[in-house]
Amino acid sequence: MRSAPALPQVQDGDAMAAIDLGSNSFHMILAQHTLGQLRVVDRLRETVRLADGLDGHGGLAAPARQRALDCLARFGQRLRGVSRLHVRALATNTVRRLRQPQAFLAAAEAALGHPIEVVSGREEARLIYLGVAHAQPPKPGQLRLVIDIGGGSTEFIIGRGFDPVERESLQAGCIASTRRFFPSGRLSKKKWKDALTEISAEFQQFAGVYRALGWQEALGSSGTHKSIGEICAAMKLTKGAITAEALPLVRDRLLQASSIDRIDLPGLSGERRPIIAGGLLVLEAAFQALGLQKLLVSKAAMREGILYDMLGRGGDNDPRDASVQSLTSRYGIDEVQVARVERTALRLFAQAAQDWALDDDDARMLGWAAHLHELGLTLAHSHYHVHGAYILEHSDIAGFSRQEQQVLAALVRTHRRSVPRAAFDALPDRLLLSARRKAALLRLAVLLHRAHDDDPIPMLELTATEDGLRLVVQRAWIEARPLLRADLLGEKENMPGLGIEFEPMVV
Repeated sequence: MRSAPALPQVQDGDAMAAIDLGSNSFHMILAQHTLGQLRVVDRLRETVRLADGLDGHGGLAAPARQRALDCLARFGQRLRGVSRLHVRALATNTVRRLRQPQAFLAAAEAALGHPIEVVSGREEARLIYLGVAHAQPPKPGQLRLVIDIGGGSTEFIIGRGFDPVERESLQAGCIASTRRFFPSGRLSKKKWKDALTEISAEFQQFAGVYRALGWQEALGSSGTHKSIGEICAAMKLTKGAITAEALPLVRDRLLQASSIDRIDLPGLSGERRPIIAGGLLVLEAAFQALGLQKLLVSKAAMREGILYDMLGRGGDNDPRDASVQSLTSRYGIDEVQVARVERTALRLFAQAAQDWALDDDDARMLGWAAHLHELGLTLAHSHYHVHGAYILEHSDIAGFSRQEQQVLAALVRTHRRSVPRAAFDALPDRLLLSARRKAALLRLAVLLHRAHDDDPIPMLELTATEDGLRLVVQRAWIEARPLLRADLLGEKENMPGLGIEFEPMVV
């Protein structure tokens, strides 16, 4: 599905940038689009250890926060000259766990000079798989397992070709597991055995499904796998792969140390030493739970996936279109009706866009909201807008960041009845005004099609001002529809909840 304008396509020679705000390291990759391919021109990586700053209540310690902001400011300097439309920055597990993420994100966006989106664990998994699949193209029809051990979480994906089939995110990463199981820094075989038992139990929620599906090749991405592969090579156990035979030998060598700061593993960097125990623990649990025999190491990760996802968004492969269509089918949405609403919403959008500073991104979001506004009807007609908003906010929807889902949820929540004061509270300030304006346009489109019929709507003249809308309708048409007339008059009372004064006029 695609009725709203597409995002501007990346042109030959354009620069692109992807930023990955991980729980351990922040990465930035810059590439140039050349002859349909991406050519990497620069990579930046800084160890930030954001997850080290998390407390048990969703707070972030000042030193970790400052390390993050300083790093993003340096990244921002390198981004000068790259179009805003071709920069995408994503935050992962640690930011997901913050009690007040907007307090951190506002400062982080100011330091970087670009918006930062938060993605769910399963969306993170999709992007990781996309990056690995493009860096190491799979064989046709072959199933592939990809594991990414980050600082705060570990993602597991089974995919075929460039498409994930199964995606899971486990709340166990190299930093989080080191802090959880070895808080004092002391190491022992008993501590390791107890930790392995505890973390292995968490794999049971999906291990059976994964093993039943199977795979022909397994790859590990990101720093933990790279470090363990280098250790295996330095110990002359493998040539860089990680195997079921090598892993216990690496673990036994690690446990010769009585504490984390005494770990002595060949090929291990000093930077990785403080968190290798947690990473190795998660990997050993994964090998046992999934019956792994060999894991190859991939150089690609989520940051490469972000770049290829940006290309898809500007072309014919935007995963969000497929996700909206999937939701439409799953929830039995009346596609004829929502298509009517979508067309009218975009007609109104075209007349208001310039005065309201709305762009193609806004048009696409409005189109998706129109397509999904009746989603909650599958549960109940009463308060269906509330049900639909809840589903949209709390589901893992491929291609959408958390902020994008929150915007969709707010538009669906406010497309009818009165507007709750808290309807837009989850949105960052930068999205608030445009979201309220899109909500006003969606409300009008839904009202105009309340009859669910195919009668054409005559010319509509919409005028937008800073905080107002005026809709001019033809007298003969509206007088033949007394219910619609009453609804439009009612909007004079409801739309101020969006901060917009509405004036219907009959000519």
